[in-house]
Amino acid sequence: MKLFGITGGVGMGKSTAGQFLRDRGCGVSDTDLIARQLVEPGQPALAEIARRFGPSVLSGDGRLNRGELARLVFSDAAARRDLEAILHPRIRSVWEAEVASWRATGRAHGAVLIPLLFETKAAPLFDAVICVACSDASQRQRLSRRGWSEDQIQRRLRAQWPVEQKMTRSDFVIWTDTTLEAHAAQLDRVVFHR
Repeated sequence: MKLFGITGGVGMGKSTAGQFLRDRGCGVSDTDLIARQLVEPGQPALAEIARRFGPSVLSGDGRLNRGELARLVFSDAAARRDLEAILHPRIRSVWEAEVASWRATGRAHGAVLIPLLFETKAAPLFDAVICVACSDASQRQRLSRRGWSEDQIQRRLRAQWPVEQKMTRSDFVIWTDTTLEAHAAQLDRVVFHR
């Protein structure tokens, strides 16, 4: 099986890339989705987060108050490291199990979407790393459409490596300042036709 790690900056098209690959029959594991599942009510990670960050990170119904947690961790590097220490090992365990199941069933291609792929030192686990990237202007426009303020955008960007650094370390770059068809065609060429 050819296993690809897909990374890139926030709002640059990783989820879209993942959907294109799923549509082509590629196994895709999305670490953002895994992270959301790990903090559902009753999950050990949610209890650990509440112990570390206090009751303000839980809403009245016991769910994670994502806005409050984001406010805390994107304004304090030590808090962000604490959250990552809680979540990252659990996230890796889940996607590694998914990859093992793909290998066991003889799947030809697999991809794991990991925003912090280089930051978590996961690159050696893949046959190749693909960075999904776009211009700064497009990224900010996309994040603004999500309802993020300029301050929220800045804090999120500071929490990740600059996309230029990710591009330099990646084996392939998929440029998403283009049509969806061109985005899909680039991925198709890299994943299925190399």
